Amino acid sequence: MQERFGLRNLGIGVGLRTTHYREILEHSPSVDWFEVLSENFMQTAGRPLEILDQIAERYPLVMHGVSLSIGSTDPLDWDYLRELKALRERTRAHWVSDHLCWTGVAGRNTHDLLPLPFTEEALLHTARRVREVQKFLEARLVLENPSTYVEFSGTPLKEWEFLKGVVEMADAGILLDVNNVYVSAKNHGFDPETYLSALPMERVVQIHVAGHTDYGTHAIDTHIGPVPDPVWRLLARARELGANAPVLLEWDAEIPSFAVVHAEAERAREFLGNVDVAGAA
Repeated sequence: MQERFGLRNLGIGVGLRTTHYREILEHSPSVDWFEVLSENFMQTAGRPLEILDQIAERYPLVMHGVSLSIGSTDPLDWDYLRELKALRERTRAHWVSDHLCWTGVAGRNTHDLLPLPFTEEALLHTARRVREVQKFLEARLVLENPSTYVEFSGTPLKEWEFLKGVVEMADAGILLDVNNVYVSAKNHGFDPETYLSALPMERVVQIHVAGHTDYGTHAIDTHIGPVPDPVWRLLARARELGANAPVLLEWDAEIPSFAVVHAEAERAREFLGNVDVAGAA
């Protein structure tokens, strides 16, 4: 099984959520790996980290953040990065990911994943910051395509061209969220397969699948409920194009039991041709 940047293909994973802590700790369910929301365990101590330590002893973990603000014009937040690196070392996380976006300016965090202008200037700026972060972390950063609802007018690049340019210029990885591709395609009127076909799939380290809410005229990335079939089909198409990477299910609202969430994640195997995607150590 091919490895991306020497990183293991971990198999089929589930996002670690507080509502499932008891079940995980008491029953040690047979799940390949967990994705941890980085900020949930930063600037904290006590019980949250104790639980995380116990889970890290039993399962492979990766870290996923929402506050790096890699595309912002603000200086990089080195206090945040020091905490991020310390958490990675504590959990022995296989990689660290965040979103190709900005989250604020002038020191303010909007707590939203804001779209970037797809210009050459923004591409060069973002790639430079990615390189700085990777140098500090001493590891590649993995960047996710966020779902978007508005775009800057008159930008010369398409989103997939911008993402490709940033990761190739910075030598970074991709967290390919096929649900976000579907949602953004619905909102902006492009072909999601065109998006996938343009990406350097050899850089895809991880894939997200999730549910969304379709309002007919637009879609919202709500992470509610089972994954719709069009999103599963995009997962299968990404694999056909060479994205041989671990798959994680995000389910963040109206969360059912762990067994239900895990069973939905395991459906990924059906759409990957019933191939065991777990890599060797």
